[in-house]
Amino acid sequence: MVRGYRGELDLNNAQQTLCRKHAGAARWAFNYGLRRKQEAYKAGQKTPTAIDLHREINALKPSQPWMREVSKCTFQEGLRDLDAAFKHFFRKCRLKKAGTWKGSCGYPRYKSRKKAIGGARFTGSIRVSPDAIQLPRLGVLRLKEHGYFPLNSKISSATIHEQAGRWFVSICVHEQAEEAKDPQAATGDVNREPMT
Repeated sequence: MVRGYRGELDLNNAQQTLCRKHAGAARWAFNYGLRRKQEAYKAGQKTPTAIDLHREINALKPSQPWMREVSKCTFQEGLRDLDAAFKHFFRKCRLKKAGTWKGSCGYPRYKSRKKAIGGARFTGSIRVSPDAIQLPRLGVLRLKEHGYFPLNSKISSATIHEQAGRWFVSICVHEQAEEAKDPQAATGDVNREPMT
């Protein structure tokens, strides 16, 4: 069973700056991928996938030193988000053509930092303790709520995002489903007369 948990982070100034860099890198990867897909479509070429675009970004890393300051997960997940946005767009177009979707199809748009700082998703080595979470490149981040996240479960991803000046982390956890318990037998007197 997949379950999500969300908690507020207690960050110092250096950690907030690093979180902003990761959110900016994810936004940059999304916009870079969108621009490349549009260029390929206009040129009549095959549109690149998230894997192709990530290879291009890896080739850019030696000339762009800021890319080495953030985790590789931010670029990968930003490009995966772009692929998911196009998948939903084409699905809605098919439904609209069939007459079962009303409204706009929602072509993916460039992400602007004017609207929101955004967030970044991490996969891989994620560890949780009762009062902190450890994420790739960000290190150990303190949590404001202690003992809320499960400790002995498999975490598939963690997402940090900013909202109204506060930073939050959401984790996706794979838990074992609890077995259905037998209902308990009634303990009252069966032969008792109803009250009037």
